[in-house]
Amino acid sequence: MPVDVPLNAPTRQARLARAAVAALFLTNGAVFFNVVPRYPQIKADLDLSNATLGVALAAFPLGALLAGLLAAAAIRRFRSSRVAALGIVLLAATTLAIPVAPNWIVFAAVLFVVGALDSIIDVAQNAHGLRVQRLYGRSILNSLHGVWSIGAVLGGLMGAAAAGLRIPLAVHLGVSAALFSLIALVAYRFLLPGPEDAERPAEAQNLAAADGHAAAPPARGEGRRAFTGAAVRMLAALGVLAACGALVEDAGASWGAIYLSDDLHADAATAGLAVVALQTAMTVGRLTGDRVVDRFGPRAVTRAGGLLAALGMGAALAVPSVGTALAGFALAGLGVATLVPAAMHAADELPGLPPGTGLTIVSWLLRGGFLLSPPLVGFVSDLTSLRIGLLSVVLAGVTTALLARTLTNRTSA
Repeated sequence: MPVDVPLNAPTRQARLARAAVAALFLTNGAVFFNVVPRYPQIKADLDLSNATLGVALAAFPLGALLAGLLAAAAIRRFRSSRVAALGIVLLAATTLAIPVAPNWIVFAAVLFVVGALDSIIDVAQNAHGLRVQRLYGRSILNSLHGVWSIGAVLGGLMGAAAAGLRIPLAVHLGVSAALFSLIALVAYRFLLPGPEDAERPAEAQNLAAADGHAAAPPARGEGRRAFTGAAVRMLAALGVLAACGALVEDAGASWGAIYLSDDLHADAATAGLAVVALQTAMTVGRLTGDRVVDRFGPRAVTRAGGLLAALGMGAALAVPSVGTALAGFALAGLGVATLVPAAMHAADELPGLPPGTGLTIVSWLLRGGFLLSPPLVGFVSDLTSLRIGLLSVVLAGVTTALLARTLTNRTSA
């Protein structure tokens, strides 16, 4: 029989599933960011130059880019709940190879595997979050991404504390792996059962009809699943939107501190606030974004956010100072806070695609944004200046505002 999306209060199962998938987002953010603050020690232990370390670190987004397209097949074969929860356990276990890596090549190989696993887990946890969102009948995905950001901050603080206390890397990562694997396994018990399409009303009708239920005829002709030209164009536009979000986020992480220290002559502590300003604003935007998206719709929020990012960063670059730069990065982070969740939701709702396919493709294009952004900004900066290179954030904001028309103003299927 058809499964109707409730318009009233969510059931106890839905509330438990939301808490469980939020726990997966938290652990996914925390596991890898436990490693990041230990990079200086890893660099010293392996006696690496900056260039060699940079090449090794590039293995993470490369692995994510190459493996990301496998996520849809994994979800269809094993279900998003298993892929996300058990994938986090495997991801945490893989980080335990980092302390025993004898050289940069092995270290890069481990990061390649970590990036590959992370990309598949990312699609699976978003796919399951969207299942829960359909049960709620309103937007919750932004808050889940906000919990991921909290997990990233938590992991970073754990790693920084471990480094400051000189805890051996193997002990630190062993504790991290055990803790977050346990959380993922407990969360798995409360995730939604059944097929990935169970919460889609029309899809459920098709499944029932396929099982021989005469009272449930196929709905809207969605039984046929094939790519169309319109679907390809929509996926391309949504992929560009997601990549714009990646470019803005990477600008703060990769170039914010360098811009403040080299161009604006800020001290090291102040320069480090660039990424803090962007991530904090982005976290606030994600935690509050669901209510805003429910009220105004994804299209209007994405368009306004793109303009906010472009104007905020543009003003900061036009009137350069430490204060305006920090404000510019914060406004950019706030502007794109709901962008990636909106693109993922729209891709997952495209008709005519197998479960997880649209989400996988957009997530893959998002990873491409993270891979291409650093060399792009660096190349432009070497030719001109980093101030000019950071105009890429303004361009990303304008592009976001223009492509927002590809989104609908509906928040649930």
